[in-house]
Amino acid sequence: MNHANHRVLFAFCLTVCLGGAPASAQPAVRPGDRVAIVGNTFADQLRIHGYLETLLLQYSHDNPISIRNLGWGGDMLTARDRPTNFPTEESTLRSHETDVIIACFGMGESFAGKKGLDDFKQDLDGFVNAHAGKSYNGRSAVRLVLVSPIAHEDLGHLTPARTQRNLDLGMYRQAMLEVASQHSVPFIDLFEPSRYLMDESVGPSLTTNGIHLNPYGYWAISRTFFENLVADEGAASETPWHIFVDATSSTSESRGVELSDMTKVGAAIEFTVREVHGPTPAPPINATLPPPLQHQRDTLSVSNLPAGQYTLFVDGKSVVTADSEAWANGVPVDASPSHQHAESLRRAINDKNLQFTYSWKALNQVHIVGERRTSPSGRALPAEVIEFNRIADQRDQELRAHVQPQTRRWRIAPAKG
Repeated sequence: MNHANHRVLFAFCLTVCLGGAPASAQPAVRPGDRVAIVGNTFADQLRIHGYLETLLLQYSHDNPISIRNLGWGGDMLTARDRPTNFPTEESTLRSHETDVIIACFGMGESFAGKKGLDDFKQDLDGFVNAHAGKSYNGRSAVRLVLVSPIAHEDLGHLTPARTQRNLDLGMYRQAMLEVASQHSVPFIDLFEPSRYLMDESVGPSLTTNGIHLNPYGYWAISRTFFENLVADEGAASETPWHIFVDATSSTSESRGVELSDMTKVGAAIEFTVREVHGPTPAPPINATLPPPLQHQRDTLSVSNLPAGQYTLFVDGKSVVTADSEAWANGVPVDASPSHQHAESLRRAINDKNLQFTYSWKALNQVHIVGERRTSPSGRALPAEVIEFNRIADQRDQELRAHVQPQTRRWRIAPAKG
C-alpha cells in the first residue's frame, strides 16, 4: 500500500468507523478551561488511567486545562450518596472555579429498561436545569457536556443478556441526545463507537465484565472522547501524528508534527520533527489491535527504501526496527523519547488525581462517622482535606512544565547486524 492510500484509509477509519467528532462552532472544552467530570463508574475510572486527561493537556499546552474528577462508582442521576464531613459537590465546583461539567450517566439507569426511560429523561432534564445559569467560576454560566454510556461487550457466557442490554443502552443513548438537543447542550456519543470496536473480530476485549472498561478499553475510547470534546469546525482535527517520507525524492508530508532539514547521510535519512502537539500515549497492551485503533497510533511511513531492515532513531535513541515493506505501509511509533515523556506525564496526572481523591472521598469512614471520629486521625480530617486539595493544586501547576511540545532529530538507517 502506498502512503497516499494509507492516508485515505486512516481518514476513513477515523471519521466513519469511530463516528468522528461532530462539527460545532466552538469546542465543548477549550484551552484554559477548568473542568469537572461527574458521573458513574466510567467517569470515576477515567482518573486512574489518565489517557483522556493526557490528550487534553497536550492539546491545551499553551493554556493548560485543569481537571477535577468527581466521578463516583455506581452513581446515577438520583442516587449519589456521599460521606459525612466531606465537601459537597457544589462547594467543590466553586472551589475549582469550574467552567465546564462533563456528565457521564445512563449506564446504571439503563438497567430499568424501557419502563425507566421517561423517568431517566425527566431526571436528566432536572440535572441540566439544576446547573443552568449557575456560575461556579464567578464570571460566566457553567457549560455542560452530556456523555452517553458505552455499549455492552460480548464476553460469551459472562454476558448472556448482551443483545437486550444494547437495545436498552441504545434507548438511553437516544434519550440523552434528545435532552441535550432540547437544551442546546453538547452531546458525546460513546455508545456507537464502543459498540463498533467491540464487534471487531481482531483485538483484545475492552471490558472486564461487559460494561466496565479495562486499561486497554480506556486507551481505545479516550481518543474518540477527546476528539469530540475539542471538535472545532474552524480548526484542524487533533489527530495522531502521521509522517510520510519518500526516500527517493526526500519529500515529506505530516500531520501533528512539522518536518524540516531533511538530509541523506549515506543510506540514512535524517530530519527534524517539531511537535505541533504532544504524542499519542502508547497502548497499554502488547497485542494486535483492530484496524481503526492501529490508526490511532502515531505512525511513520517511509516509501522507496531499498530492501532490508531499518531502524528509527530519535535523538540518537533506537526506537523501532522493521523491514522496508513495513516502513512503506507505516510503522507505529510509540516508544520514542517523546512518548516516554508522555507516559511520565500520564503518571503525573494520575498522581494529581490521587491527591484530589484523598480530599474528595472517604477512604476510611471509621474516622468520620465511626468510633474513631474523635481520635487524632478523625480530628485531623478537616485539615487533611484542605492539604490534599493544596497538593492537587500544586501538582496542576507542575503539570504545565510537562506539556510543552518538543523538537527532536529523527533518523532512519539500515539496521546493524
